[in-house]
Parts: sequence; C-alpha cells; structure tokens
Amino acid sequence: MLEKFVKCARRETKADLVLKNTTYLDVFSGKMRKGDIAIVGEKIVGIGEYEGVQEIDCKNLTVLPGFIDGHVHIESSQLSPEEFAHLIVPRGTTAIIADPHEITNVCGIAGCEYILKASKNVPLDVMLNLPSCVPATPFETSGATLTGKDTEKHIKRDEIFGLGEFMNYPGLLGCDADTLKKAEACISAGKVIDGHAPSVSGYDLNAYLCCGVSTDHECGSGEEVDEKISKGMYVHIRHGSSTKNLGNAKFITKENSRRFLLCTDDRHAADLKEYGHIDDALRRLVKDGIDPALAVTCATLNAAECYNLKNRGGIAPFWLADLVVVDDMKNFNAKVVIKSGKVVAKDGKALFDTSKRYLPANVLNTVHIRTLKAEDFALNVKSDRAKAMTVAPGGIVTDCEIVDIKRVGGDIEVKGTDLLKLTVVERHKMTGNIGKGILKGYGFKGGAMGLTVSHDSHNIILLGDDNEAMAKAANRLKEIGGGMVIVDSATGEVNSLTLDIAGLMSSRDAESLQRDSRALIERAHAMGVKRGYEPFMSLAFLSLAVIPKLKLVDKGLFDVEKFAFTNIEA
Repeated sequence: MLEKFVKCARRETKADLVLKNTTYLDVFSGKMRKGDIAIVGEKIVGIGEYEGVQEIDCKNLTVLPGFIDGHVHIESSQLSPEEFAHLIVPRGTTAIIADPHEITNVCGIAGCEYILKASKNVPLDVMLNLPSCVPATPFETSGATLTGKDTEKHIKRDEIFGLGEFMNYPGLLGCDADTLKKAEACISAGKVIDGHAPSVSGYDLNAYLCCGVSTDHECGSGEEVDEKISKGMYVHIRHGSSTKNLGNAKFITKENSRRFLLCTDDRHAADLKEYGHIDDALRRLVKDGIDPALAVTCATLNAAECYNLKNRGGIAPFWLADLVVVDDMKNFNAKVVIKSGKVVAKDGKALFDTSKRYLPANVLNTVHIRTLKAEDFALNVKSDRAKAMTVAPGGIVTDCEIVDIKRVGGDIEVKGTDLLKLTVVERHKMTGNIGKGILKGYGFKGGAMGLTVSHDSHNIILLGDDNEAMAKAANRLKEIGGGMVIVDSATGEVNSLTLDIAGLMSSRDAESLQRDSRALIERAHAMGVKRGYEPFMSLAFLSLAVIPKLKLVDKGLFDVEKFAFTNIEA
C-alpha cells in the first residue's frame, strides 16, 4: 500500500477519490487553503492538483476534518449504536469518545460488549472507555459493580480505549484502595483517563490529577477553566440536551485555545434529529462570536491530540481521510461526509444501512419491581418544614430550599402548590427500596411522569402530585420493560415510550423513536413542565449523586457536598 501512496502522491497514478477545487481548513495554522485533496484507501495522500478514479467537485464549499465528540454517552440518545451513527455521521461526526457507564450500570460488562459489537458495522469510530464508576457511588443500588480487579482485567483489552469519566473524585482523594486500583490499572496500560470534577480546585485538584486524569467537562466558571488548563487539563465545551456550557467558550484565548474540546455528553435523539450534533455546537459558537477556525480546531485536532488519536483531526498527507464537506463555516451544513476514504453520507442522509441491528438477550428485560400501589408513594414527613430540591433550567446542579408543607394523614399535600413528590424506585434487584423527596419549581401538574433513565444507577425516577398516578406510571414502566411514561389523573390516560434495551435505549429506528419521543416531551410541557427544562432528561439527572447539592437515590435523600444521607425534615 505504501508504494501506491507514494505513486499517487507524486501523481504517477490516479487516486481512488479526489475532492476537487477545495477550500479547506488547515487546522495546524488556522488558515484557509486551496487545492485538490487526493485519497487512497483510508488515507489522504496529497493536496495540490490531482486526478481520481472518483471525483467530487467541492467548488464554493468548505472541507473540514471529520468532527470528534470528546465525551458522549450513546445511551442518552435513547438509540441503539447503529441508529445513533445513522443520525450523527450525516452531520459530520466521524469519531466519538464513548463512555457506556449508563448501560454498564444496568447490565455490567455485558453492556460494554453490546456497545462494542453493535458499533462494528457502522462508519463511525467508537472509542470505548471502560466505565470507572459502576456504581457511581456506594450509596445507591445499581444493576452491576465493576471493581478495581475488574478494571485491571478489562482495561488491557485492545478494544478498550481508556477509562471513563472518574466521577468518584472523593474516592480518589480519600485514597480508597479499590478506587485507586482502577486509576493505577489504566495508567499501567498507558491509556487515557477522563475526568469529572465540578468545583474541585487547589490542593484537591492537584491530588486528583496525580491519579492520571486528563480532562474535565464540568467547569462552571472562568476561574475553574483557567486553573484546570493551567494544570495541564483539557476542558470540554459541552452541548448536551439538558447540560450545556457553551458559554465557557468565552474563556478561550489565543494562548489557551489548544486545550479546549467539544462534546455533547448526553444528547437526546429528538435534538440530534432536529438540531444536530457537533455541527450544532459549532453553529452556536460561531454565532456567539467564536472564530470559526478555532471552533473547528476544538472539534477536530484538539480532540485527536488529547486522546492520542494519531494522524486524525487534520487534513494532511498520511492522515486518516475522515472529512466533512460543508456549505460554509457559519452554518456547517454537511453536504458530503467521508469516513476512512469512503463517502458515507450526502446532503444530510446516511448512505449506510442500519436495519439489521445487533440485539442480544442479556440487555433486555431489565425492570424488576413488584406491582406498586398508591400507598407506596405516601410521604410521611415529621415536620411542617422540609427540604425541597430545586434545579435551574438547563443545568444539573441542584440546590436545597426549605419549604412549608401541609401534612395530611401520614402524607403531604402538594396539589395546588409549586411542589411535587419525587421518588426513585430500585429496579434491578427487587430490594423494594423507594427513595422519597420533594421537588420545587418544575411546573408539572395533574398526574405523574417518569422513566427508567436516572443517572447513573438508572433506577425508576418519578415525579407527580397524585399517588395513584405515580403507582400507575411505575407499573407501566415494568410492563413495557423500561422507558418513559406520563399519566394524566383527570382522564386516566397513560402515554408511554418503550426503551427495551436496558431500559435506556430503543431497538427501533431513529425516525420513529424521535417522533414519538418529541410527542411525549410536548405532552409533558402541556402538563406544565416549564419550557426551560428538557422534561425527561432534566428529571433523569435528579438522582446523580456526584453532582451538588441535593439528590435523591433509591436509599434516600443525599447531600452531595457532605457525601452523606440527609433527613427530609428541615
């Protein structure tokens, strides 16, 4: 093959594919350049004047390196890996750094195996990280546990790219032996460790980085961004469905620009379909005044260098021919997508088939609860004042507000108030655990809504103002094997969407799933969920016990800052 590369590079023979008359971004210098781009096999072999067996005229278009999502959970799209690729590849994404800790928390290592095998037959490089936190904390019930010994075994595998986001920073800082073993195993294997350390700074950050962590996607201020970059970290600019921090782009300077990456983290199928993926983040960054060349570099070369993806993320001889041809560097509408030298999408449409999807039995039928009744959702508070969780629209950091409550016969009355009952029902091991709390300000009225997606242990999370409706919602989720549900108390109507793969993802096609998902989301808004919230995905984060301040897990109300359970009574 090298002989063919040399001969085609010297124009002695035709290239397999040539992009003619291109204007392309040289991410190494930030300059726009012109020339034909010659491709042989999966490699770029030259830029200049070339002839090819196949040629594509790119006049009046712009060629960019394929986009790289620096941190994503495929499961949060609620799509199979095949259908996820079917949506994002036509948008210009050619590689992702995937952390399957959602499905692994439900199914164990079988979840990782599923993602790996299902991703093999699509033109998308899925760099799979072994989850570091299964469960995310020892204070909740998950479907599986991955120990330090498990990490030592699996991190050495060639198909495992690195170690997923290390959310359990208290375990590292406290020198928990099993937690340290996971980091040590990854360091010994010479692989990358992703970080997750909101507000960790100073000496604690020094210690965290001594455990081999390279990145963070949870920065909340300019000071945090500056400190983490100054200590050698890469900072993700995130554009998810419910978690967004594109505003961190304003902290990019000429001097620090090579330390920023783009990621989506958690992005729903409906948003991928309607708005896009990394291309949408680029559009918004440029609209906000970020230099287009700099923004693209964050989504390409920076990500490749951070994750040691050799000869990726740029347009140069011997570099991988992962390319996206866009209309311009303002709208980033993908006209042609090339993956490893092959045209895989045109005009926003995938040119590959995903109708035959891999679906093993060990990731199905994962909702295990008894039939629940209205009385299971009574909330017996022994005070007239209680702690209520609040969450700002677009965020996942919660706060704690002290509220007045009305107690009635061993329960509380929330109808006619801005309060809702919030519950987490354990669904993996039939423990019968039901964590109970209060949520303020979400807006929902007249029934119940919930889902089997609740980060990161993925028990059933429900909210409502009617115990009967909450029981009905939980039982429907059991009946359908996982998914999303809304119960209307006034009509008795139950609307649901099945997520049969681990209770997280659907084996359906992306088109029908996103249509029905969008309809359910709109139903939630019609029942009062405020427009600033993505109704289901925002709800799914209210049990994430590694993000401050107050969270709810199946074992009770949890104070993340104290890293301990707390009473609901104020």
